[in-house]
Amino acid sequence: MSVAAYRRALPLLRIPFSVYLMPVYWFGLSALREPFSVGRALAVFLLIHGLVYPASNGYNSYYDRDEGSIGGLKHPPKVSQELIHLVWLFDAAAVAGAFWLRWEFGVLVVVYLLVSKAYSYEGIRLKKYPLLSTGVVILFQGAFTFWMTQVGVGATSQALFEPTNCLLALVSSIFLCGSYPLTQVYQHAEDARRGDYTLSLRLGIRGTFVFAGVSLLLGAALLAVVYWWRAELLHLLLFVVATGPVVALFSRWAYQVWASPEAADFEHTMQMNQVSSLCMSAAFIAILLWP
Repeated sequence: MSVAAYRRALPLLRIPFSVYLMPVYWFGLSALREPFSVGRALAVFLLIHGLVYPASNGYNSYYDRDEGSIGGLKHPPKVSQELIHLVWLFDAAAVAGAFWLRWEFGVLVVVYLLVSKAYSYEGIRLKKYPLLSTGVVILFQGAFTFWMTQVGVGATSQALFEPTNCLLALVSSIFLCGSYPLTQVYQHAEDARRGDYTLSLRLGIRGTFVFAGVSLLLGAALLAVVYWWRAELLHLLLFVVATGPVVALFSRWAYQVWASPEAADFEHTMQMNQVSSLCMSAAFIAILLWP
């Protein structure tokens, strides 16, 4: 074991890719109607996106041992024992930091890390079961992370379980339900080789796009209803304007895939992830900062 070996393993934590998941964080903050500390919010962001997500990514890579492209890495390096050492280090730092910030937040971080390992660990491997794995991902990367963010910044129980806040947490999971299968659409051959019959593999390429489109439309409709209920129509307008490029890009990509399934490749998937993450984050940041 050497420093160089750890440096070669580090990209498999896919830290930049973790940023693609940040819309849920901003969504959770923008939904709060009570003040919170900016410093605490920054600490929560760094813990989730700089430690928790990379630890989960690295653990998944350790057991998948992908030979083809994976999220954030077109040519992933070979998996080594140093990778699991980095995973445990990031796990320990995430748990320690979370408990230092707030014990309730620490408990939620531990639960998230354990579930993410059950998703990949060969003895359990929830990833093998398309419906169960999809349910786990959309719950924990959606509503669970939405609430985990709010708990981390010190939200009260009243704010967490206020009806419209619960509905917005549900919206985050519905959006994940639409976007998650799209992240699998270029990996059908790799997943089939390992025996991981993912939801996207079961749906097929065209079916994945239909499923994603319907889910994202349902999520947007429920979001509109909740913003109307909360008398926050300006927030709805900000969301519609900021996510316009996402709708345009998804429609264009779906059209290309319908004409040629080969368009469902790594490059298009990463482009979709980048644009949707940036646009949705921009929408929720604008809502958060709007007076």
